[in-house]
Amino acid sequence: MKPSAAPAFFCVGRAALLAGVALLMAACDTTPRERQDIVKDSARKLDTLADKAGVALKRASNRAARFDSVSKTRSRQPLDNSAASQFTEELLGSYANIGQLTVPELVPAYTQLLRQTRDKRRTWTQRDWDYATAVFRQLNDQYRALRLDLPANQEFRIKALQTEFTALEAGRDIKDLREAVRDKPADAR
Repeated sequence: MKPSAAPAFFCVGRAALLAGVALLMAACDTTPRERQDIVKDSARKLDTLADKAGVALKRASNRAARFDSVSKTRSRQPLDNSAASQFTEELLGSYANIGQLTVPELVPAYTQLLRQTRDKRRTWTQRDWDYATAVFRQLNDQYRALRLDLPANQEFRIKALQTEFTALEAGRDIKDLREAVRDKPADAR
Protein backbone atom coordinates (compact mmCIF):
# COMPACT_ATOMS: atom_id res chain seq x y z
CA MET A 1 0.00 0.00 0.00
CA LYS A 2 1.39 3.35 -1.01
CA PRO A 3 1.43 6.10 1.61
CA SER A 4 -1.12 8.85 1.18
CA ALA A 5 -0.24 12.52 0.97
CA ALA A 6 -1.18 13.36 4.56
CA PRO A 7 1.31 10.98 6.24
CA ALA A 8 4.03 12.28 3.92
CA PHE A 9 3.47 15.81 5.26
CA PHE A 10 3.70 14.55 8.82
CA CYS A 11 6.93 12.75 7.92
CA VAL A 12 8.41 16.00 6.59
CA GLY A 13 7.76 17.75 9.90
CA ARG A 14 9.03 14.78 11.87
CA ALA A 15 12.16 14.56 9.73
CA ALA A 16 12.85 18.27 10.21
CA LEU A 17 12.50 17.89 13.97
CA LEU A 18 14.80 14.87 14.02
CA ALA A 19 17.35 16.69 11.87
CA GLY A 20 17.35 19.61 14.29
CA VAL A 21 17.78 17.32 17.29
CA ALA A 22 20.56 15.41 15.53
CA LEU A 23 22.31 18.66 14.71
CA LEU A 24 22.12 19.86 18.30
CA MET A 25 23.34 16.51 19.66
CA ALA A 26 26.18 16.34 17.17
CA ALA A 27 27.24 19.94 17.68
CA CYS A 28 28.92 19.16 20.96
CA ASP A 29 31.48 16.66 19.74
CA THR A 30 31.73 17.09 15.96
CA THR A 31 33.69 19.29 13.63
CA PRO A 32 32.06 21.97 11.52
CA ARG A 33 32.52 19.80 8.40
CA GLU A 34 30.76 16.86 10.08
CA ARG A 35 27.89 19.14 11.13
CA GLN A 36 27.71 20.45 7.57
CA ASP A 37 27.46 16.85 6.27
CA ILE A 38 24.69 16.11 8.81
CA VAL A 39 22.74 19.18 7.66
CA LYS A 40 23.18 18.23 3.98
CA ASP A 41 21.99 14.68 4.68
CA SER A 42 18.96 15.97 6.61
CA ALA A 43 18.12 18.42 3.81
CA ARG A 44 18.36 15.61 1.25
CA LYS A 45 15.94 13.50 3.32
CA LEU A 46 13.55 16.44 3.59
CA ASP A 47 13.71 17.02 -0.17
CA THR A 48 12.95 13.34 -0.82
CA LEU A 49 9.96 13.40 1.53
CA ALA A 50 8.69 16.65 0.02
CA ASP A 51 9.00 15.17 -3.48
CA LYS A 52 7.02 12.09 -2.40
CA ALA A 53 4.33 14.29 -0.86
CA GLY A 54 4.17 16.37 -4.03
CA VAL A 55 3.75 13.27 -6.19
CA ALA A 56 0.99 11.97 -3.90
CA LEU A 57 -0.81 15.33 -4.03
CA LYS A 58 -0.56 15.49 -7.81
CA ARG A 59 -1.91 11.95 -8.12
CA ALA A 60 -4.83 12.77 -5.78
CA SER A 61 -5.51 15.98 -7.70
CA ASN A 62 -5.60 14.13 -11.02
CA ARG A 63 -7.96 11.52 -9.60
CA ALA A 64 -10.24 14.22 -8.15
CA ALA A 65 -10.34 16.00 -11.52
CA ARG A 66 -11.19 12.72 -13.26
CA PHE A 67 -13.96 12.04 -10.69
CA ASP A 68 -15.34 15.55 -11.24
CA SER A 69 -15.30 15.11 -15.02
CA VAL A 70 -17.11 11.75 -14.84
CA SER A 71 -19.63 13.23 -12.40
CA LYS A 72 -20.36 16.20 -14.66
CA THR A 73 -20.75 13.94 -17.69
CA ARG A 74 -23.16 11.71 -15.76
CA SER A 75 -25.23 14.63 -14.50
CA ARG A 76 -25.60 15.99 -18.06
CA GLN A 77 -27.24 12.74 -19.17
CA PRO A 78 -31.04 13.06 -19.10
CA LEU A 79 -32.93 10.85 -16.70
CA ASP A 80 -35.06 8.08 -18.16
CA ASN A 81 -38.74 8.99 -17.63
CA SER A 82 -39.89 5.46 -16.79
CA ALA A 83 -37.02 4.97 -14.34
CA ALA A 84 -37.78 8.38 -12.81
CA SER A 85 -41.45 7.43 -12.38
CA GLN A 86 -40.45 4.11 -10.83
CA PHE A 87 -38.04 5.86 -8.47
CA THR A 88 -40.71 8.39 -7.49
CA GLU A 89 -43.16 5.57 -6.76
CA GLU A 90 -40.55 3.67 -4.77
CA LEU A 91 -39.48 6.68 -2.70
CA LEU A 92 -42.82 8.35 -2.09
CA GLY A 93 -45.33 5.50 -2.24
CA SER A 94 -48.85 6.95 -1.96
CA TYR A 95 -47.41 10.49 -2.25
CA ALA A 96 -45.91 9.83 -5.71
CA ASN A 97 -48.25 12.26 -7.47
CA ILE A 98 -46.17 15.21 -6.31
CA GLY A 99 -48.01 17.91 -8.24
CA GLN A 100 -51.27 16.99 -6.49
CA LEU A 101 -49.92 17.05 -2.91
CA THR A 102 -51.81 19.28 -0.51
CA VAL A 103 -50.59 21.14 2.57
CA PRO A 104 -51.45 18.31 5.01
CA GLU A 105 -49.67 15.76 2.77
CA LEU A 106 -46.42 17.66 2.33
CA VAL A 107 -44.70 16.77 5.63
CA PRO A 108 -45.63 13.06 5.33
CA ALA A 109 -44.29 13.06 1.75
CA TYR A 110 -40.93 14.48 2.88
CA THR A 111 -40.90 12.04 5.79
CA GLN A 112 -41.53 9.13 3.41
CA LEU A 113 -38.76 10.34 1.10
CA LEU A 114 -36.28 10.54 3.96
CA ARG A 115 -37.30 7.17 5.39
CA GLN A 116 -36.68 5.50 2.02
CA THR A 117 -33.46 7.45 1.46
CA ARG A 118 -32.07 6.37 4.82
CA ASP A 119 -32.94 2.75 4.09
CA LYS A 120 -31.58 2.57 0.54
CA ARG A 121 -28.73 5.08 0.40
CA ARG A 122 -25.94 2.62 1.12
CA THR A 123 -26.81 0.55 -1.96
CA TRP A 124 -27.44 3.46 -4.31
CA THR A 125 -25.10 4.32 -7.13
CA GLN A 126 -24.42 7.93 -8.08
CA ARG A 127 -27.05 7.55 -10.84
CA ASP A 128 -29.61 6.39 -8.25
CA TRP A 129 -28.80 9.55 -6.30
CA ASP A 130 -29.50 11.55 -9.48
CA TYR A 131 -32.99 10.07 -9.58
CA ALA A 132 -33.55 10.61 -5.86
CA THR A 133 -32.41 14.22 -6.21
CA ALA A 134 -34.86 14.73 -9.07
CA VAL A 135 -37.68 13.49 -6.82
CA PHE A 136 -36.42 15.77 -4.04
CA ARG A 137 -36.42 18.76 -6.40
CA GLN A 138 -39.97 18.06 -7.54
CA LEU A 139 -41.06 17.83 -3.92
CA ASN A 140 -39.28 21.13 -3.23
CA ASP A 141 -41.12 22.73 -6.15
CA GLN A 142 -44.45 21.64 -4.66
CA TYR A 143 -43.29 22.92 -1.25
CA ARG A 144 -42.56 26.35 -2.79
CA ALA A 145 -46.02 26.38 -4.36
CA LEU A 146 -47.71 25.64 -1.01
CA ARG A 147 -45.32 27.37 1.36
CA LEU A 148 -47.48 30.41 2.09
CA ASP A 149 -50.26 28.12 3.30
CA LEU A 150 -48.04 26.03 5.60
CA PRO A 151 -48.12 26.49 9.37
CA ALA A 152 -44.73 27.47 10.79
CA ASN A 153 -44.18 24.18 12.62
CA GLN A 154 -44.67 22.21 9.38
CA GLU A 155 -42.36 24.56 7.51
CA PHE A 156 -39.62 24.03 10.15
CA ARG A 157 -40.11 20.25 9.94
CA ILE A 158 -39.78 20.35 6.14
CA LYS A 159 -36.63 22.50 6.38
CA ALA A 160 -35.11 19.92 8.75
CA LEU A 161 -35.97 17.07 6.36
CA GLN A 162 -34.56 19.00 3.39
CA THR A 163 -31.34 19.57 5.32
CA GLU A 164 -31.07 15.89 6.19
CA PHE A 165 -31.55 14.83 2.56
CA THR A 166 -28.89 17.28 1.42
CA ALA A 167 -26.51 16.01 4.13
CA LEU A 168 -27.05 12.38 3.12
CA GLU A 169 -26.37 13.21 -0.51
CA ALA A 170 -23.28 15.25 0.33
CA GLY A 171 -22.01 12.43 2.52
CA ARG A 172 -22.26 10.04 -0.40
CA ASP A 173 -20.47 12.50 -2.69
CA ILE A 174 -17.66 12.88 -0.16
CA LYS A 175 -17.38 9.11 0.27
CA ASP A 176 -17.18 8.58 -3.49
CA LEU A 177 -14.62 11.36 -3.90
CA ARG A 178 -12.52 9.93 -1.07
CA GLU A 179 -12.62 6.52 -2.77
CA ALA A 180 -11.63 8.08 -6.10
CA VAL A 181 -8.54 9.88 -4.77
CA ARG A 182 -7.37 7.28 -2.27
CA ASP A 183 -4.27 5.26 -3.05
CA LYS A 184 -5.22 1.64 -3.52
CA PRO A 185 -3.03 -1.41 -2.96
CA ALA A 186 -1.02 -2.41 -6.05
CA ASP A 187 -3.00 -5.66 -6.49
CA ALA A 188 -6.33 -3.73 -6.54
CA ARG A 189 -5.38 -1.62 -9.57
